[in-house]
Amino acid sequence: MINIHLVAAARPNFMKVAPLYHALERAGWANPVLVHTGQHYDRNMSDAILEDLGLPAPDFHLGVGSGTHAEQTGKVMIAYERVCAKHRPDWIVVVGDVNSTAACALVGAKLWIPVVHLEAGLRSRDRRMPEEINRLVTDAISDVLWTPSADADENLAAEGVSADKIECIGNIMIDSFEMLRDTIEQASTRSELGLDDAGYALVTLHRPSNVDQRETLQPIVDALAGATAELPVVFVAHPRTLKGLDRFGLRSTLSDAPQVHVLEPLAYVEFMNLVTGARLVITDSGGLQEETTYLGIPCLTLRENTERPITITLGTNKLATADSLSGDLNAILDGPPDRGKCPPLWDGRAAERALASLARRSGVHA
Repeated sequence: MINIHLVAAARPNFMKVAPLYHALERAGWANPVLVHTGQHYDRNMSDAILEDLGLPAPDFHLGVGSGTHAEQTGKVMIAYERVCAKHRPDWIVVVGDVNSTAACALVGAKLWIPVVHLEAGLRSRDRRMPEEINRLVTDAISDVLWTPSADADENLAAEGVSADKIECIGNIMIDSFEMLRDTIEQASTRSELGLDDAGYALVTLHRPSNVDQRETLQPIVDALAGATAELPVVFVAHPRTLKGLDRFGLRSTLSDAPQVHVLEPLAYVEFMNLVTGARLVITDSGGLQEETTYLGIPCLTLRENTERPITITLGTNKLATADSLSGDLNAILDGPPDRGKCPPLWDGRAAERALASLARRSGVHA
């Protein structure tokens, strides 16, 4: 059996590894090993996702917790190196762009264990973002680069990456959604809130640039409160966002507005039930830019840039700022629906292509 470590640190990581875990488990020649670094820990943002996605308890839980970027990266490297020393895998698959991704890729590279980066080649061109540094480092030292779209291939080629390392397998986040589509549709989240389909705005924010300063969070909150004149607003608030709302005395602006629901973080199925029924989504999350493009739901991304530009050029995504949000909201509500197009290979079969890639590179005739 070929032992394959699947490294996850945050909720989106679990969504990306789950389809691959199940594909490897069914394959018969592979032993998928789930490694949870513990970089992000919250019951609704971590453990519950395992239940939703049918994943077992992690084989290894590094339990690194929070800290500065250097602290997290160092702790993950130390803990994961110990795991690899005792339980050396044949492959390490790291996903996304969190600190754990770069840390475990570094461990694998230095121990001469082949590393695969799932969701490789994405670029925001903004090196002020720690995620961009993690993407660059991970891609530079990985042996295989699984990309979600053609623009990621082009980024890697422009950086001089050998073509034999690059494989476009598509967007594995869509695999997770399709795997749970029936469960998501049957969930009662929006009906319990009394929400009509396509009759509300869904909001989720967590990036420091949006929630850590009053000068950015205040106009966002004001725009959301103003939007309630047109439709209900459901704000699924990250713990960091709730702290910002309380610190700047802004929670009352939302609670005093009509038709506002401020919710704690939700499990994946409950959250996606809200996403699929939304008229529009406002976010700073990478994954939601992709999911709304796949679902044809207008999305306003509160960031200066995105590492997923294909969601803008083909999909339903639009970059917005705190100051432009109110006008952008009105433009969506007043204009004709633009459902965009779904990028190639965003078809729910990315895990199959990843499995075939690993089988071929491992010399397995599957």
